[in-house]
Amino acid sequence: MTLLLLVVGLVALALGAELLVRGASRLALATGLSPLVIGLTVVAFGTSSPELAVSIGAARDGSGDIALGNVVGSNITNVLLIIGVAALVAPLVVARQLVRVDVPLMVVASVGVLLLAGDGVLGSGDGVLLVTALVAYIVLQIRLGRREPQAAGTAPEPVRARGMSTRIRDLAFVAAGLLLLIVGAGWLVDAATVIARRFGLSELVIGLTVVAVGTSLPEIATSVLAVMRGQRDLAVGNVVGSCLFNLLGVLGITALVAPDGIGVGASALHFDMPVMLATAVACLPIFFTGHCINRWEGGLFLAYYVAYTAYLLLDSAGHAALPAYSAIMMLFVVPLTVATLAVVGTRAIFTQGARRG
Repeated sequence: MTLLLLVVGLVALALGAELLVRGASRLALATGLSPLVIGLTVVAFGTSSPELAVSIGAARDGSGDIALGNVVGSNITNVLLIIGVAALVAPLVVARQLVRVDVPLMVVASVGVLLLAGDGVLGSGDGVLLVTALVAYIVLQIRLGRREPQAAGTAPEPVRARGMSTRIRDLAFVAAGLLLLIVGAGWLVDAATVIARRFGLSELVIGLTVVAVGTSLPEIATSVLAVMRGQRDLAVGNVVGSCLFNLLGVLGITALVAPDGIGVGASALHFDMPVMLATAVACLPIFFTGHCINRWEGGLFLAYYVAYTAYLLLDSAGHAALPAYSAIMMLFVVPLTVATLAVVGTRAIFTQGARRG
């Protein structure tokens, strides 16, 4: 029954997010916003609604580790797994706004959350700061979207004359999506908590893996589908916007509604949150190189996601192979990756400088 509850919860989350995104995207298109801005705001916030519902439900039930692990794990999943898979499907074109504005803001937000969590708790005061930053980000995106007119042929769907019945249908999609998200989130949290205790895994690990991937399914489906349809701005914008909403909106709102705030354990503070920050920083050189994410870069992201998940499972099980695995990653794999990204980034800088010259 627990596994059935978990599966049904995941299905409800995915279906609810699909209805929410479909209705909200159509309503947003009527306002004339660009596909990138829609991906960074409406679609990203809609696909992040499962994270919000799960984190609030977990925090109210006293499962703070699941609430925090869900956000941290979802951001790691968004960057490494979703961008990795999407880039393997087809190379991703990265808009200049993402490189100049949104990815740096994602890095700043990651640093800010890490600093706020340094005292071991994200309280109501921290929540106010994060939500205020989210509002400022939304205002910025709307102003940028109004400043840059939408390119012809890039919209996710044609903007047609919209009658009252069409708007009511879209609003019904949004309402039904929210209802499914709330119900599915409750089932998912209950099932995940039971599984964590039954298999001896900590709630933090369950939040970082099972729940994080489950609540990221809407982002995975949206990004891969957008790439297959040639809407690559929407695909990458969805991931970056979702990461920002998770950090500012999900953590901020959850910290406000949780009775005692969100507790931050030593493991999350000293390992998982720095990994989340590292994945955000890794986007800078990869996104900057020709404003395109190639298949080999997507494969690199995907390989690191597998390596990170393997570390979590080995660490949770106390496996004897963990020290050797950690040594290989820190002494060989990570330095080699950093050196490769440095060379690629430097070459891209010189190439762009030569073109301007």
